Amino acid sequence: MYTALYRRWRPLTFDDVISQPHITTTLKNQIMNNKTAHAYLFTGSRGTGKTTCARIFAKAVNCEHAENGEPCLKCDICSDADNFALGDIIEIDAASNNGVDDIRDLRDGAVFTPERCRYKIYIIDEVHMLSVNAFNALLKIMEEPPEYVKFILATTEVHKVPATIASRCQRYDFKRILTDDIAKRLLYISSQEKIILDDNAAFLIAKLADGGMRDALSLLDQCAAFSETVNCDTVSLAAGIAGRDAVFGLIKSIIEKDTAMALSCIDELYSGSKDMSRLCEELISQLRNIMLMQVSPGQKDLLSCMPDETDLIIQYAQKTDLQSVLGYITQLQNCSERMIRAVNKRVELEMCLIRLSNDNYAEKASPADSKISDRLERIEQKLASGCIVSDSDAHSNRKSETVTGSGSPGEPAVDFSKLDKKNLKQLNNWAEVLQKFSEINPAVSASLNDSKAYINENALFIVVQNPFFLTLFKNKEHAKTLGDAIESVLGKRFAIRAKSASPPAEEQKKAMKLIEKAKDSQIETYPEN
Repeated sequence: MYTALYRRWRPLTFDDVISQPHITTTLKNQIMNNKTAHAYLFTGSRGTGKTTCARIFAKAVNCEHAENGEPCLKCDICSDADNFALGDIIEIDAASNNGVDDIRDLRDGAVFTPERCRYKIYIIDEVHMLSVNAFNALLKIMEEPPEYVKFILATTEVHKVPATIASRCQRYDFKRILTDDIAKRLLYISSQEKIILDDNAAFLIAKLADGGMRDALSLLDQCAAFSETVNCDTVSLAAGIAGRDAVFGLIKSIIEKDTAMALSCIDELYSGSKDMSRLCEELISQLRNIMLMQVSPGQKDLLSCMPDETDLIIQYAQKTDLQSVLGYITQLQNCSERMIRAVNKRVELEMCLIRLSNDNYAEKASPADSKISDRLERIEQKLASGCIVSDSDAHSNRKSETVTGSGSPGEPAVDFSKLDKKNLKQLNNWAEVLQKFSEINPAVSASLNDSKAYINENALFIVVQNPFFLTLFKNKEHAKTLGDAIESVLGKRFAIRAKSASPPAEEQKKAMKLIEKAKDSQIETYPEN
C-alpha cells in the first residue's frame, strides 16, 4: 500500500525537525538532565512540527537507550511507538473527542501506572476544541498529576486555551518553516524518492506551502503523480495557480491602464479552471513585493518571490508610485473579502480589475454626494473653530450666545458686535477662575467644565462645551457670582459673553441628516462632535 510522502518522511528524531532549533535543543537538554516538565503546550500554524515533536519527546523520555536526548529508534519502545502500538503513549484528537466524558475517561486511565514505559504520555491534539466542561475536568488532573504522567497539548489557536490550563504548561511556539529550508528538504526527499524536481519548482512549492512542511510534501506528492518531471509549470497546473507570466501580465495591465488586456487575461485563466480567489491572493502577494521594493530597495530578503522574479519586481516598482500600489493592494484585499460571499467570483474580480486599470471607472462620489461631503466639511470646520465666529456667521449663531454679566454691578459697557475677535487672547489662568467659582457657587460650576475663556480689554468671551450653561446663566444671581469669581482672580470686572461650542439645535439636526445621508451613500463622513 502506498504511503503519502508526508507520512513516510515524518521526522523520527529531533535532529530531523527543521527550522525549530529553539524548541528541539531545549527538549533534548531537559531529557538529558532529567528535568522534564509534567505538561507542555505546543502552538503554531499547521505543518510546523507540533505533533511530530510531541511523538519524538514521548519516545525519547521512555527510550531504554536514549542518547543526547534523542530516541535510539532500535529498542522495542521506539519501534512500538513508531507503529502506534505502545499503550503508554495515548494520542487524543480533541476535535472529535471534545466532551467532558472523554476527559473523564482520561482521568480514570491516568491513575494506573504505565504498562511498559517510565512515563504515561497523553498527547492532546487541537486542544482548543475541548468544551468548557472538558477543560475544567482536564484542569483537575493537570494541577496535581501522578509523577508518572505527562501531558503534551498541541494547538493552532492558543488564544482559545484557557489561561488556567496554559499557565500550568511550558509553552513552545513553533515558527513557520523558512522557505529555503522547505525547498532544501524537498530536494533531498525528491532525490531519495527518485523524483526529478528542479530548484525553481522546489522553491515555488515551498512558497505555496506558506511555512508548512506537510503542505509542501502533499503538493510534491501531487505534482509527482501529475508528471515524472516536476517543474514550475507542473506545480502551477497541479496547484491551480495562474503562474508568474499571468500574474505579472495582470499587474502590467493595471499599471499601464490596459483594461482590455486585463479582461482578456482573466478570461484565459478562467477557461483554464484557475481559482479566482487564489489569483487575487497571488496579485496581492506580488504587489506586496513591489511595495517593499519601493519602500526598502536594499532589503531583498523581505521579498516573497522566486529568485528570478526580482528583476521583474524592480522593473514594475520603477513604473509606478507607492501611493498607487497601496491603493491597488487595498482594493484587491476588499475584493478578496467580497469574493467569499460573491455568487460569481470571476465577475467580482473583473469589476475590481476594471476599477484598477481604468481611471474612468474608478469609484467616485456622485455630484450630490460631493455636495454633501463639502457641507459636512464646512460643518466640521465650524465645530472645530466655534470659539471665534466670523461676521458672516454672527447672525446664524446669535441664538447660541448670551450675555452672562448683564445687570452685574460695576460691569463695563462693551459693544460685542464691533468687537474684533481676531484680537481675542486665550486666558491662561482660567482654571483658577473655575476653581474660585466652584467655591462660590458649586451647584452650577460643573456646567463650565472643559470651557475656555478669551479676553480683549474689558470683554471676556467664554466657549462652553455644555449648552446647559446658557440656560443657567440667564439667572442674574449666577451671572453675578461668576463675575465675582473673575474679579477675585483677575482684579477687575469684565463684560462677559458666552457661546456654546456645539451648533444650535436646528443646525445640529441638519448636520445629523447630512451625516446619515452620507452614510447611506457610502462616502467618507467626518467624526461627530
